Amino acid sequence: MAEKPLTHKQALAALIRALGGTWDTERAVLALRVAGYRPADDEAAGKEARHNLRELAKDGLIVRPDPDQAVYRPA
Repeated sequence: MAEKPLTHKQALAALIRALGGTWDTERAVLALRVAGYRPADDEAAGKEARHNLRELAKDGLIVRPDPDQAVYRPA
């Protein structure tokens, strides 16, 4: 039986756990592309990355230390 592919959120979470450090939209877009995400354009890529970063923050995997910047770090 074939394994089900990871969702974008799951793939990003795995990379954040593995690599650590700070995460912004640009780094998340790159990570998603490495994981196989092929967006229609750069705007769609950024939107997907920001959505997944917010979801991972809501789940408690990452935190946003400065509310004035969209930069996250592992919790």
